[in-house]
Amino acid sequence: MGKATGFMEIKRKEITKRKPLERIKDWQEYAGTFSDEAASQQGARCMDCSIPFCHIGMEIEGATSGCPIYNLIPEWNDLVYKGRWREALDRLMKTNNFPEFTGRVCPAPCEGSCTVAIHDPAVTIKNIEQKIIDKGFEEGWIEPRIPAGCTGKKVAIIGSGPAGLAAADQMNQAGHEVTIYERADRAGGLLTYGIPNMKLDKGIVERRIQLLRQEGIHFVFHTEVGKDVSAEDIKASFDSVILCTGAQKHRDLPLEGRDSKGVRFAMDYLTRSTETLLDDEAEIEEELNAAGKDVIVIGGGDTGADCIATAMRQGAKSIVQFGKHPQLPVKRADHNQWPAFPQVFSLEYAHKEAEEKFGEDIREYSIQTQKFVTDEQGKLKALHTVQMAKKQDENGVSFFEEIPGTEKVWPAQLVLIAIGFEGGEEPVLDAFGVKTMQKRALAAYGEFKTTAENVFAAGDARRGQSLIVWAINEGREVACQVDAYLMGSTSLPSVANM
Repeated sequence: MGKATGFMEIKRKEITKRKPLERIKDWQEYAGTFSDEAASQQGARCMDCSIPFCHIGMEIEGATSGCPIYNLIPEWNDLVYKGRWREALDRLMKTNNFPEFTGRVCPAPCEGSCTVAIHDPAVTIKNIEQKIIDKGFEEGWIEPRIPAGCTGKKVAIIGSGPAGLAAADQMNQAGHEVTIYERADRAGGLLTYGIPNMKLDKGIVERRIQLLRQEGIHFVFHTEVGKDVSAEDIKASFDSVILCTGAQKHRDLPLEGRDSKGVRFAMDYLTRSTETLLDDEAEIEEELNAAGKDVIVIGGGDTGADCIATAMRQGAKSIVQFGKHPQLPVKRADHNQWPAFPQVFSLEYAHKEAEEKFGEDIREYSIQTQKFVTDEQGKLKALHTVQMAKKQDENGVSFFEEIPGTEKVWPAQLVLIAIGFEGGEEPVLDAFGVKTMQKRALAAYGEFKTTAENVFAAGDARRGQSLIVWAINEGREVACQVDAYLMGSTSLPSVANM
């Protein structure tokens, strides 16, 4: 380890963030990065535990704990502390294909499992990770890695999100010819169109895509499998296919007035907003423009927060976010002990911005939408809610019950539904004839094989809605399985041989 007493002497420091009322005026990234000195000091706080829980990468109490891609966190923390940046970058790239993405948008389950976090604030693992990769690009250390040889095998990957990109990167380095099919006009999946620019600048995504191109990966855009090209043609043209189509079937609210003009899915809203930012000729439709409107976001997760931040920048008149569950405690509850992910109250970047703008926390807890109300033209004008009480039955099973007399009517001209996803979209799955399981996740466990010959699956399409680090994990693991399937064995790094 670096500094033996670092965790006792040095306090946790956050990266610098632009002032909320200033950053809502533009779409640039709201957070900066560490200086070399600050990163070195923060790296010194790492205890280099004999059993580091920060990279256990497992599910505890239904939430991810530790790093699912098993980053060598204590090692590169120590190297950063000692100023050995190039070595720190090499360690980081051993396990993570895209640290510039995870260092910005991952919720950092590694920090929740940091041993220092038992009694003190965790080591700033995520920010150190971002600093390492940013410095790598600044110093010119990140260069195209041209594969040493070619196997003659061709692999098609459907979907260019983090799972697809990670699988492509690994397969390409193994010497296979890789082609990625993407129905959108740009690569990245939700990295490009689901995460707003203020969290992840699209220039950073494009920089990585260009690097992958230089390394030999082919991209085919504006191509939807089953519509623009048949699954049969792809299977006939490639030795293997990997489905990385995500879990993009929205979870809906089938309530009275759901078809009102102004009630939309959050991801449609975020996608269209980013399209208008990237394309000067694109215009956002009036229904999805929050300017001057009372906006309500239904759903308390990261997607909902991104909707808040986007609506702020569009000039919303007011914003409220509804959450089904009660407000989380300030400190860990007795049932939520380390190393499980800390289920505690926090203010995300979007909530801080809204609080500064409107003078209060805009979140409403334990609330349920009952119906949507329209005007004579079918345009949304209000929604009705009721407060809920969370209770337990005699078997300890939790349920929600309406509280009489708590009904309320909210003015609203734009409602964004952000309550998650149910699984993959049927058309592409049907095109390949693959079977699905619970929540429409693909039946592709064990060796990542689907029920269709030569067709594999990874990412949210296989495991259901999850985190970017799980997507990268899945992309790396499916690459091992496909490589072994094509070649009889594999030398690609895997969880099994790390």
